[in-house]
Amino acid sequence: MTIHIYGVTFSTCTRRVAAVAKEVGVEYVLHPIDFSKGEHKAPAFLEHQPFGQVPYIVDDANDNFELYESRAIGRYLVQQYGAKSGLIPTDAKKLAKFEQAASVEASNFDVHAATIAFEKVFAPMLGLTANEETLAKHVGLLNAKLEAYEVILSKSKYLAGDEITLADIFHLPYGYVVANAGFADTLVNEKRPNVTRWWNEIVSRPAWQAVKDGA
Repeated sequence: MTIHIYGVTFSTCTRRVAAVAKEVGVEYVLHPIDFSKGEHKAPAFLEHQPFGQVPYIVDDANDNFELYESRAIGRYLVQQYGAKSGLIPTDAKKLAKFEQAASVEASNFDVHAATIAFEKVFAPMLGLTANEETLAKHVGLLNAKLEAYEVILSKSKYLAGDEITLADIFHLPYGYVVANAGFADTLVNEKRPNVTRWWNEIVSRPAWQAVKDGA
């Protein structure tokens, strides 16, 4: 099976989708969207993604099913093609723990890591000046959240238990940008040995290594 990803190779969310596709063995074709030409805001694009964001997918093996939002796409790919991967548990209790961990990623990690990534990496790419006060604030907040991660990961190998799930995979794009933007010690730090262990393991997965520098 092959899916079509409409996105940008260096986009964090595009790489999130690509990583999940690699995890479940789904081939994909990337259709680049040129932000410099405003293609993401063109009517033809907005018909598929009304917010003008990347990525969205088309699954021509499933009646040309369309979907946007990278985490929703990740869930779809696992449920449609990777049920045996275990990345989304089926047991009710394990599924609840997965959803808890996925919520933690979106509410406690992404909000800070994405801001750091924007201020340190994406703002300069857009010709903007980073807001150093905002940057410092969110670095501090991310470190505080990772203290809670340390507690969680002292009790289980991964965030939802002793088996890896999409909740762990979802951290990779923004975590990777943060780590490579001068803040590696947020994720690899001797004061947080369990976070360090967890991060080093998930960032080394072949699926992520295949797409880490471009979907």
